[in-house]
Amino acid sequence: MKKIGWRMAAVMAMLLVAEVAGAQQAVPAAGGSQATGAASAQPDMGPVANPVTTTVKTQLGRFSKIMVAAAEAMPAEKYNFKPTPEMNAFGHLVMHIAQSNNTFCAKISGQAAPDTKIAESDPKDKLVAMMKDSFAFCSTALANVDDSKLGEQLMLFGNRPISRGGALVALGGSWTDHYATEAIYLRLNGILPPTAQPPKQ
Repeated sequence: MKKIGWRMAAVMAMLLVAEVAGAQQAVPAAGGSQATGAASAQPDMGPVANPVTTTVKTQLGRFSKIMVAAAEAMPAEKYNFKPTPEMNAFGHLVMHIAQSNNTFCAKISGQAAPDTKIAESDPKDKLVAMMKDSFAFCSTALANVDDSKLGEQLMLFGNRPISRGGALVALGGSWTDHYATEAIYLRLNGILPPTAQPPKQ
Protein backbone atom coordinates (compact mmCIF):
# COMPACT_ATOMS: atom_id res chain seq x y z
CA MET A 1 0.00 0.00 0.00
CA LYS A 2 1.33 3.45 -0.88
CA LYS A 3 1.98 6.16 1.69
CA ILE A 4 -0.94 8.19 2.98
CA GLY A 5 -0.89 11.58 4.66
CA TRP A 6 0.15 11.48 8.32
CA ARG A 7 -3.06 13.22 9.40
CA MET A 8 -5.22 10.60 7.69
CA ALA A 9 -3.00 7.85 9.11
CA ALA A 10 -3.36 9.24 12.63
CA VAL A 11 -7.14 9.57 12.33
CA MET A 12 -7.50 6.04 10.99
CA ALA A 13 -5.25 4.66 13.73
CA MET A 14 -7.41 6.27 16.43
CA LEU A 15 -10.59 4.99 14.80
CA LEU A 16 -9.09 1.51 14.48
CA VAL A 17 -8.29 1.37 18.21
CA ALA A 18 -11.81 2.52 19.08
CA GLU A 19 -13.52 0.05 16.76
CA VAL A 20 -11.37 -2.89 17.90
CA ALA A 21 -12.33 -2.10 21.49
CA GLY A 22 -16.00 -1.90 20.50
CA ALA A 23 -15.87 -5.18 18.60
CA GLN A 24 -14.20 -6.95 21.50
CA GLN A 25 -16.88 -5.69 23.87
CA ALA A 26 -19.50 -7.04 21.45
CA VAL A 27 -17.72 -10.40 21.24
CA PRO A 28 -17.18 -11.70 24.79
CA ALA A 29 -14.86 -14.61 25.44
CA ALA A 30 -16.11 -18.14 24.90
CA GLY A 31 -17.84 -19.59 27.90
CA GLY A 32 -18.71 -16.15 29.31
CA SER A 33 -22.19 -15.44 30.58
CA GLN A 34 -24.12 -12.25 31.12
CA ALA A 35 -25.99 -11.53 34.31
CA THR A 36 -29.75 -11.61 34.00
CA GLY A 37 -30.44 -10.28 37.46
CA ALA A 38 -29.21 -10.19 41.02
CA ALA A 39 -30.03 -13.85 41.50
CA SER A 40 -28.08 -15.03 38.43
CA ALA A 41 -25.98 -18.14 38.95
CA GLN A 42 -22.22 -17.76 38.98
CA PRO A 43 -20.50 -18.79 35.73
CA ASP A 44 -18.90 -22.21 35.52
CA MET A 45 -15.20 -21.63 36.19
CA GLY A 46 -14.14 -25.21 35.50
CA PRO A 47 -11.59 -26.13 32.82
CA VAL A 48 -12.72 -25.60 29.23
CA ALA A 49 -12.32 -28.44 26.75
CA ASN A 50 -10.57 -27.35 23.54
CA PRO A 51 -10.15 -23.72 24.65
CA VAL A 52 -8.51 -22.46 21.44
CA THR A 53 -10.95 -23.92 18.92
CA THR A 54 -13.92 -23.26 21.19
CA THR A 55 -12.98 -19.58 21.40
CA VAL A 56 -12.49 -19.23 17.64
CA LYS A 57 -15.82 -20.95 16.93
CA THR A 58 -17.55 -18.59 19.36
CA GLN A 59 -15.91 -15.60 17.66
CA LEU A 60 -16.99 -16.97 14.28
CA GLY A 61 -20.66 -16.84 15.16
CA ARG A 62 -20.52 -13.31 16.47
CA PHE A 63 -18.07 -11.73 14.03
CA SER A 64 -19.96 -13.19 11.07
CA LYS A 65 -23.03 -11.26 12.17
CA ILE A 66 -21.37 -7.88 12.67
CA MET A 67 -19.07 -8.13 9.64
CA VAL A 68 -21.92 -9.05 7.31
CA ALA A 69 -24.05 -6.32 8.89
CA ALA A 70 -21.26 -3.81 8.23
CA ALA A 71 -21.04 -4.88 4.58
CA GLU A 72 -24.81 -4.56 4.25
CA ALA A 73 -24.79 -1.11 5.90
CA MET A 74 -22.55 0.43 3.24
CA PRO A 75 -24.66 1.74 0.32
CA ALA A 76 -23.99 0.03 -3.00
CA GLU A 77 -22.81 3.28 -4.57
CA LYS A 78 -20.13 3.55 -1.88
CA TYR A 79 -18.52 0.17 -2.56
CA ASN A 80 -15.89 1.98 -4.64
CA PHE A 81 -15.14 4.40 -1.77
CA LYS A 82 -11.48 4.84 -0.84
CA PRO A 83 -10.35 6.97 2.13
CA THR A 84 -7.46 8.13 -0.08
CA PRO A 85 -6.76 7.37 -3.76
CA GLU A 86 -3.90 5.03 -2.81
CA MET A 87 -6.03 2.82 -0.54
CA ASN A 88 -8.28 -0.14 -1.36
CA ALA A 89 -11.96 0.35 -2.07
CA PHE A 90 -14.61 -0.95 0.33
CA GLY A 91 -15.59 -3.57 -2.25
CA HIS A 92 -12.02 -4.86 -2.21
CA LEU A 93 -12.22 -5.19 1.57
CA VAL A 94 -15.41 -7.27 1.38
CA MET A 95 -13.86 -9.46 -1.32
CA HIS A 96 -10.69 -9.88 0.75
CA ILE A 97 -12.64 -10.94 3.85
CA ALA A 98 -14.41 -13.67 1.87
CA GLN A 99 -11.18 -14.91 0.31
CA SER A 100 -9.34 -14.80 3.64
CA ASN A 101 -12.06 -16.81 5.38
CA ASN A 102 -12.02 -19.47 2.67
CA THR A 103 -8.22 -19.76 2.69
CA PHE A 104 -7.78 -19.90 6.46
CA CYS A 105 -10.65 -22.31 7.12
CA ALA A 106 -9.65 -24.64 4.28
CA LYS A 107 -6.06 -24.86 5.50
CA ILE A 108 -6.99 -25.28 9.17
CA SER A 109 -9.55 -28.01 8.48
CA GLY A 110 -7.81 -29.75 5.59
CA GLN A 111 -10.86 -29.29 3.38
CA ALA A 112 -10.84 -27.86 -0.13
CA ALA A 113 -11.66 -24.18 -0.35
CA PRO A 114 -14.78 -23.22 -2.32
CA ASP A 115 -14.07 -22.56 -6.00
CA THR A 116 -15.52 -19.07 -6.18
CA LYS A 117 -15.07 -16.35 -8.77
CA ILE A 118 -15.16 -12.89 -7.24
CA ALA A 119 -13.83 -9.42 -8.05
CA GLU A 120 -13.93 -6.19 -6.10
CA SER A 121 -15.89 -4.61 -8.96
CA ASP A 122 -18.73 -7.12 -8.53
CA PRO A 123 -22.05 -5.63 -7.36
CA LYS A 124 -22.71 -5.28 -3.65
CA ASP A 125 -25.23 -8.13 -3.54
CA LYS A 126 -22.73 -10.62 -4.95
CA LEU A 127 -19.91 -9.49 -2.66
CA VAL A 128 -22.11 -9.68 0.44
CA ALA A 129 -23.37 -13.12 -0.61
CA MET A 130 -19.79 -14.30 -1.04
CA MET A 131 -18.92 -13.04 2.43
CA LYS A 132 -21.91 -14.88 3.91
CA ASP A 133 -20.93 -18.04 2.05
CA SER A 134 -17.36 -17.81 3.35
CA PHE A 135 -18.55 -17.64 6.96
CA ALA A 136 -20.88 -20.58 6.32
CA PHE A 137 -17.94 -22.54 4.90
CA CYS A 138 -15.86 -21.72 7.99
CA SER A 139 -18.66 -22.87 10.26
CA THR A 140 -18.84 -26.23 8.48
CA ALA A 141 -15.09 -26.64 8.02
CA LEU A 142 -14.21 -25.88 11.64
CA ALA A 143 -17.06 -27.90 13.18
CA ASN A 144 -14.90 -30.98 13.80
CA VAL A 145 -11.60 -29.19 14.47
CA ASP A 146 -10.39 -29.48 18.07
CA ASP A 147 -7.22 -28.68 20.02
CA SER A 148 -5.62 -32.10 19.55
CA LYS A 149 -3.54 -31.09 16.52
CA LEU A 150 -2.73 -27.43 17.20
CA GLY A 151 1.00 -28.08 16.94
CA GLU A 152 0.84 -29.59 13.46
CA GLN A 153 2.43 -27.47 10.75
CA LEU A 154 0.68 -26.44 7.57
CA MET A 155 1.57 -24.18 4.66
CA LEU A 156 -0.27 -20.89 4.48
CA PHE A 157 0.03 -18.12 1.90
CA GLY A 158 2.59 -19.77 -0.31
CA ASN A 159 5.58 -21.38 1.37
CA ARG A 160 5.01 -19.98 4.85
CA PRO A 161 4.81 -22.72 7.52
CA ILE A 162 2.55 -22.08 10.49
CA SER A 163 1.07 -24.26 13.19
CA ARG A 164 -2.64 -25.04 13.08
CA GLY A 165 -2.96 -23.21 16.39
CA GLY A 166 -1.15 -20.20 14.96
CA ALA A 167 -3.49 -20.18 11.96
CA LEU A 168 -6.52 -20.22 14.27
CA VAL A 169 -5.15 -17.28 16.24
CA ALA A 170 -4.40 -15.43 12.99
CA LEU A 171 -7.94 -16.13 11.74
CA GLY A 172 -9.49 -14.63 14.87
CA GLY A 173 -7.14 -11.66 14.62
CA SER A 174 -8.10 -11.11 11.00
CA TRP A 175 -11.77 -10.81 11.96
CA THR A 176 -10.99 -8.12 14.53
CA ASP A 177 -8.77 -6.25 12.08
CA HIS A 178 -11.17 -6.50 9.15
CA TYR A 179 -14.25 -5.52 11.15
CA ALA A 180 -12.42 -2.48 12.52
CA THR A 181 -11.48 -1.50 8.96
CA GLU A 182 -15.09 -1.91 7.80
CA ALA A 183 -16.18 0.30 10.69
CA ILE A 184 -13.68 3.02 9.76
CA TYR A 185 -14.94 3.09 6.15
CA LEU A 186 -18.53 3.33 7.41
CA ARG A 187 -17.73 6.17 9.81
CA LEU A 188 -15.92 8.09 7.09
CA ASN A 189 -19.25 8.00 5.23
CA GLY A 190 -21.28 9.12 8.23
CA ILE A 191 -22.63 5.62 9.01
CA LEU A 192 -22.53 4.09 12.48
CA PRO A 193 -21.03 0.57 12.43
CA PRO A 194 -23.11 -2.27 13.89
CA THR A 195 -21.37 -2.35 17.27
CA ALA A 196 -21.92 1.40 17.72
CA GLN A 197 -25.65 1.24 17.05
CA PRO A 198 -27.90 2.00 20.05
CA PRO A 199 -29.59 -1.09 21.50
CA LYS A 200 -33.00 -1.87 20.08
CA GLN A 201 -35.87 -1.25 22.47
